[in-house]
Amino acid sequence: MSGADGQEELRLSVVVPVRNEAGNIGPLVAEIAAACAALAPFEILYVDDGSTDATPAALAAARRDHPNLRVLRHRASCGQSAAVRSGVRAARAPLVATLDGDGQNDPAFIPRLVAALDAAGPGAGLAQGQRVGRKDGRLKTLQSRIANGVRRRVLRDATRDTGCGLKVFRRAAYLGLPYFDALHRFMPALVAREGFAVVHVDVVDRPRLSGHSNYGLFDRLWVGLLDLGGVWWLIRRRRRIPELVPADGG
Repeated sequence: MSGADGQEELRLSVVVPVRNEAGNIGPLVAEIAAACAALAPFEILYVDDGSTDATPAALAAARRDHPNLRVLRHRASCGQSAAVRSGVRAARAPLVATLDGDGQNDPAFIPRLVAALDAAGPGAGLAQGQRVGRKDGRLKTLQSRIANGVRRRVLRDATRDTGCGLKVFRRAAYLGLPYFDALHRFMPALVAREGFAVVHVDVVDRPRLSGHSNYGLFDRLWVGLLDLGGVWWLIRRRRRIPELVPADGG
């Protein structure tokens, strides 16, 4: 199907935030392209969050082999949530998949997430991946379990693992969410706040392809407690969502 401008309408945009992941660019782009082949037409959109290594050169090389790869770049690092938001705003498809750029999220699960969201119907806004077989170190895994446990008790979002980068959601639903740093870690609760259903898909975690983490543990745990309080307040302040009906003469 073609749009009004004659271009083929995309089914899916795959958004990948990266910072200093030069060694992971080529292999992961190739995996995404192979995993999403059955979902064509699709695009891959990398957001370079102010990398200071060879990531820009690696992305330029990947573009030569993958014409459906687009690249955005932040002048300076603004964080993972900001990179995801830049990608979603620039995405051209109604469905958006996200995954981390370190290779720990296996792109092979993207079609399962898309299928789960499609099966749930238009009332569902998010298919959230939930990791099994975590490959992180003991400290990172422990911190993640603590943060997830506290979040579940406070928000009651029925999600075991919101930190998983593998997600598929409706772009329009995402753009309607209140934006703040670390938004991507509270998406199930916020999507449900807007009246959408959330579905869950187990995904298998794997070791990062190369390099080391570029987003700190401090941001993921301690600063997250402050964000948790803000999300709790937003949910408490949400009232009934208006349902519009046809009006006489309107």
